[in-house]
Formats: sequence, C-alpha cells, structure tokens
Amino acid sequence: MDAAGAAAAALKKYPGVVSSVDRDGAVWHVDVIGKNGKHAELTVDTRSGKVFTENADDDSDDDGQNKALAAAKVTAQQAMKAAVAAHSGQVRSVEWDDDDDNGSRYWNVEVQSGDKTTNVHVDAASGKATVSTSDSDDDGGN
Repeated sequence: MDAAGAAAAALKKYPGVVSSVDRDGAVWHVDVIGKNGKHAELTVDTRSGKVFTENADDDSDDDGQNKALAAAKVTAQQAMKAAVAAHSGQVRSVEWDDDDDNGSRYWNVEVQSGDKTTNVHVDAASGKATVSTSDSDDDGGN
C-alpha cells in the first residue's frame, strides 16, 4: 500500500482532513483532523490495509492550524500527486506546514527515488510543486 492508499484508508475509518502521512517500516502513520475537530493518530498496515486508532483527542491547542488545514484548497492526496509529477518516485511522507512567520501554507512531501530522498513543497492554495534545493538526510527512522 502506498501513501495515497494509506490516506484513503485512514479517511474511510476517520472522516476528516489528513494532516500528515509517514511510513515507518511496515506501517503508515496517518494524522487526521476529524470533521468533529478532534485529532486522530492512525496506523495503517502496509500489507493488509487495516487501520488502527492509536490516539484520538481534542486538539484545542493548534493555534488555528486546523482551521487553515481545513480551508486549504489542496489536500494531502492532491499534494502527493503534484509532488510525484514534479519529481518521480515514491512518496515517503507528507506533512502540512503552516509557516506563521510569512503566512505561507504548503505541504512538505518527501519523494524517494532509489536511495535519494527529495523534498517537494506544494503550495496549499495553487497546488504548484517546487523541488527543494536541499535533499533531506535519512534520519534512520524510515
């Protein structure tokens, strides 16, 4: 199961908006902000597609990020497609980034091609993908 499949499976179990997807071995960790405003941390098995709820709570200390995420024109799934179109490979992670300093909102998508991982920023309003000038280092956690 790829990142897009994991996001779809998580949303089927916990409807809302995906805020991040990250692969860790044989599972995908998917964070969802539910339609009820609650934050859920879900785990999706890469082989079976089964979804498990790790944690669900009222994420009231989000400083408005949940509202910005819900209002974004580009979803995590659309950001993954745009990132792979800009830089071919497999999505390893996608994360919402709400930069308070300059007001920009974008998705940070890590795309792996061979042994190289590239960061692609996807604008949350336009869907424009920009390949980052610096590649991420493997932190050993993936």
